[in-house]
Formats: sequence, structure tokens, C-alpha cells
Amino acid sequence: MFESIHRRLFLLLLILLITFSTVSITVNGGDLPKFREAPAFRNGKGCAKTDSSTTIHIAMTLDSTYLRGSIAGVFSVLQHATCPQNIAFHFLASHRRSELRNLILSTFPYLNFDLYHFDTSLVCNKISSSIRRALDEPLNYARIYLADLLPVGVKRIIYFDSDLIVVDDVSKLWRFDLGTHVLGAPEYCHANFTNYFTDRFWSDPVFNSVFQNRNPCYFNTGVMVIDLVRWREGRYTERLEHWMRIQKRRRIYELGSLPPFLLVFAGDVEGVEHRWNQHGLGGDNLEGLCRDLHPGPVSLLHWSGKGKPWLRLDSRHTCPLDSLWAPYDLFRREVLFSDN
Repeated sequence: MFESIHRRLFLLLLILLITFSTVSITVNGGDLPKFREAPAFRNGKGCAKTDSSTTIHIAMTLDSTYLRGSIAGVFSVLQHATCPQNIAFHFLASHRRSELRNLILSTFPYLNFDLYHFDTSLVCNKISSSIRRALDEPLNYARIYLADLLPVGVKRIIYFDSDLIVVDDVSKLWRFDLGTHVLGAPEYCHANFTNYFTDRFWSDPVFNSVFQNRNPCYFNTGVMVIDLVRWREGRYTERLEHWMRIQKRRRIYELGSLPPFLLVFAGDVEGVEHRWNQHGLGGDNLEGLCRDLHPGPVSLLHWSGKGKPWLRLDSRHTCPLDSLWAPYDLFRREVLFSDN
């Protein structure tokens, strides 16, 4: 009798736990991850009234694989902004847009955002395989089409990857003066630029002449400030697509969506302070490698590379800097039960 009562109590407790816990399946085609609701962020004193002239526009992509990183990135931006209500997010997604919209609304009920459909057919026949499968995902190329997808009223955009956190007021980056340039980003001129293209590219004078009269430097496309008016006027989407078509025929690079940006913009970029992209924290393309910060102040930490902080935290094989990402993780932990 007592054993039967205990069993019933256990089953009741089990049902209650399942009811009030969140079970998350992150594999493609399964349930999207679940997140805690973020607090409401309000403008501080001295913030200008929100209108088209004071709005900061930020673009990010959303997909099930990197969704946890995207949510943490948004949270970090809001938490450090002096005027968070003046920020508008522009999310690009190729699948499950209705579910993603509901998820954003439930996690950030007060967020000013729009969600746009990215048609993967725009790039599917232009993508060639790279050194890492994750780089071949069509959504990686969505940043090329920002000027086409966003309303013409959006004249300037900050593009952020989904594996970073901002630890400074993003308005400082927004106010960055691009001068006469279309694009601004931190440049790394000490990097060996020849490594980003194949020998076939460098041995062909027609190809490598693209850098004539330019002093090309590497820049990471995960953090960019873009003048969309100049982009549209200069038809830069078509310029990037031109190199993607050449890549399909001639195999002139190995790194996904980055090299077309280097071919079009390197040597013609307005250099942003390095503090705005402390990149490579994911170990670049090496698995299990922990990186330190570059010398100098830090406004943004970027886990570019194979090692993502949420995966390392879950596996308990962390790098020291992953602890800086963890406070922005709104992920609701899965509750697992044993049959015994």
C-alpha cells in the first residue's frame, strides 16, 4: 500500500516537474530552444525621443543552430545601451519565421524588431564548398543582401554575427564616421593576406590585379558598419556575387562568404577600433584551442571559429573567456528524467 502511494506521489511530482520545466531540443527540425524572458530595458536620462533620426539599426541572422548565441548577443546589446529603446533589430531568417518571431516576442516582449525572409535560392547556386561546413550555410551569405532586404528608409546598419556579445554602449559604434567609405570594420593588417586566396588566384594577373592601387588588410565580416545608401548606389551586392560566380568556376578561395568581401572592400575600409571586434575566441578553425584577448580595451567579444561558448559550457570543456559569455545566456536548461 505504502509503495503504491509513494509511486503515485512520484508520478504526480514527475508530471508537475514536466509541466513547469522546459524541455529543449536543438536539433534541426525539432523544437527550438526555450529562453527566459529578459527584463525590460528603458532609456536613460538624456536619451533623444525615438524617431528615424535617433534609431540605431542592427542586423543579425536567426537559425536554430546559432539561436542561443543570437539571443545572448541581443541581450548584451540592450544591457549595455544607454538608450536601448532607440535600438531597432532587423533579423534575417530562411526557415521557421513564425516560430522565431514568437520566440523573440516571448524572450524580449518590448523589443523593437522586424523579421525578414532570406530566400536561400539567391545563393544556393553560387556557394562553393569551404574548409568548414558551417561556412557553407546559405544564411552566412545573407549579409550580402542587407541593402535589398531592408526598407530603403534604413540608411545605415550595424551587422553582428550570432556568436558575439557587446560589453559597451553600441551607440559609440553607431556614431562611427565612415568618411567616404561604404563599410567600416576593425582591420588587421598584420595578418598574412595571401592566405585568404588560393595559389590559382595569386598566379593569375587578371585576378590579383583587383588589389592594384589598394593596400588590402584582413577584416572580419562579423562586425561591420555599412552605409546602405552608398551600397545601393554602388551596386555592391552585384560586385560580391560576381566573385562568387568566379569562385564556382575557378576555386580562388576556401573560406565561404569572407573572401568576396575582401575582394571588393579590402583596402577600401574605414578602420574601426579593434576594441569592437575581439575575434577568434572560438579558436579560428582549430578545435579545442583557447584564445586570449588582444591587447587593449574591449567593447565586443567574438567567438569566431569552431568553438562556441554555449557548446563548451554545456560540455564542461570551457575556455577561460567563455565565463564572460555565460551571464548573457538566457537559455532554459533541459530537465532530464530517468526511467529508474
